[in-house]
Amino acid sequence: MSFRKRNVGLSSPSLQSQAPGSGTQSAPIPGVRPSPLDGRLTTSTGTSSLDDLLGHSGFALGNSLLVEENGTTEFGATLLRYFAAEGVVQGHRVHIVGVGEPWGRELPAVVKTVGAESTKPEAQSAAEKDRMKIAWRYERLGDFGAGPSSARASPAVNRTPTSAISSETASTAPTAFCHTFDLTKRLALPDGNRLNHIPVRPVPQDVSPFQSVLQTLREQLASSSPTIHRFVIPNLLSPALYPTQASNPQHLLQFLHSLRALLRCYSTQLAVMMTLPVMLYPRSAGLTRWIELLSDGVMELSPFPHSIDAGPPMTTSGSATAQEEKPQGMVKMHRLPVFSEKGGGGALGDDLVFTVSRRKFVIKPFNLPPVEGDTEAQRGEGEGRPTAVDIDF
Repeated sequence: MSFRKRNVGLSSPSLQSQAPGSGTQSAPIPGVRPSPLDGRLTTSTGTSSLDDLLGHSGFALGNSLLVEENGTTEFGATLLRYFAAEGVVQGHRVHIVGVGEPWGRELPAVVKTVGAESTKPEAQSAAEKDRMKIAWRYERLGDFGAGPSSARASPAVNRTPTSAISSETASTAPTAFCHTFDLTKRLALPDGNRLNHIPVRPVPQDVSPFQSVLQTLREQLASSSPTIHRFVIPNLLSPALYPTQASNPQHLLQFLHSLRALLRCYSTQLAVMMTLPVMLYPRSAGLTRWIELLSDGVMELSPFPHSIDAGPPMTTSGSATAQEEKPQGMVKMHRLPVFSEKGGGGALGDDLVFTVSRRKFVIKPFNLPPVEGDTEAQRGEGEGRPTAVDIDF
């Protein structure tokens, strides 16, 4: 015997949408997307090739990346400026430690795409013309060859005017995940306090200089609304920026442990990127090894000597184009952030090189070209080389 009442609707779509228990979806945070591996939130480092190397098609939030640089070049600082500029463009809070406001004024500007805005009205007018060519009852079937999923995704036809559709799509259009920057131009900083410069104040010898830095970061994370915080540390332990007691393991390791705890506590809001001069603190030193162990990802930039830079390109071959840029140094990925709890983060075995130009910082595999200049050997015209005539069967 059934206890269900007859002729009574069980549910209604309109009533379900107006139910008091159903909450509204919050607006997505710009510059953040889920990882294709495990779904954790990721953001961009401002360098698309580095995002691909990190394993999640981006920099996973709640992790730190240590960039070690040999020599006195500024390639590591360029990566940090890309990271900070990407955060400013996306509307994130960027915290910069140790350096003053002039460092923030040198952030590269975004490269504007030409013709992107002019093609939007043409695409909308073409879609409107296609909508008017077919009968209204067949619009819900979707495009030809798209399958039944397209019909289920759009059960109703939107009859709003074209002007309303264009204004609505302009306001809800997704922003780019990774932008392209121009190093020769400067980014116009917005009026809001998106850049927070945290100074390293002089303190007595027995007091850690990182206490004020951690206190400021904790206050910013606790008081701000849910947004993404990018923590940038240029030239960690540099004598020009930090006092002498900063390199004391008692102070430095406590700072790195506290920073790691903040990353785990705010695993969906905080990302850290810092550089370390390896010439002052080589990898063979115990302090540097501890810094690497307390960082989630470790990469090393080794610029080529000036003698190699002044010579001919090492990757130029007979089939190479004239526009191909020669590499400026080697990249070693010592450790990547762990993919998941099951593991997966390790060093990359391939030889990588980086190239810095006006509008890009590219990290790509390094391949030696074939030996050039020995044209006789390539053509088979050598004197001692056997030919088909000399071979007897």
